[in-house]
Amino acid sequence: MASRSADSPRTGNGSPSVDAVSLAIIEQLQEDGRRPYAAIGKAVGLSEAAVRQRVQKLLDQGVMQIVAVTDPLTVGFRRQAMVGINVEGDTDPVAEALSAMPEVEYIVITAGSFDLMVEVVCEDDDQLLDVIQKRIRTLPGVRSTESFVYLKLKKQTYMWGTR
Repeated sequence: MASRSADSPRTGNGSPSVDAVSLAIIEQLQEDGRRPYAAIGKAVGLSEAAVRQRVQKLLDQGVMQIVAVTDPLTVGFRRQAMVGINVEGDTDPVAEALSAMPEVEYIVITAGSFDLMVEVVCEDDDQLLDVIQKRIRTLPGVRSTESFVYLKLKKQTYMWGTR
């Protein structure tokens, strides 16, 4: 088991704990991922160097990522779908196989009607059909799938991290 340093406190479930100042930094970056560290420091009461260190620590711990988020339609991906998957046996091997597919953007293990929910982003209906029929449904352990094709994206936000 890896030891943890005094500057990396963990919650009861093993996740890194995040204090109020780090949450405020995350909130600043969620509003504008390119906001200068000096401006963030002013907003949260830290120096630019302290903000830089905290951001790097949050990145290293996997608490957050800083990425460019696109609208899939504007970059050539005209078909998105959520696919509910029922699995025979252990879900982990199926989830691992799905994670290797470039069209799969999001995977969650769920409780309820489906064992896994997978978001798939494709160029068109033909690619979506190929991914579902020839790649997802043929995975060992996949018992059934149900597809929920997106007709229109009404809301997409990544601001939930500090509520």
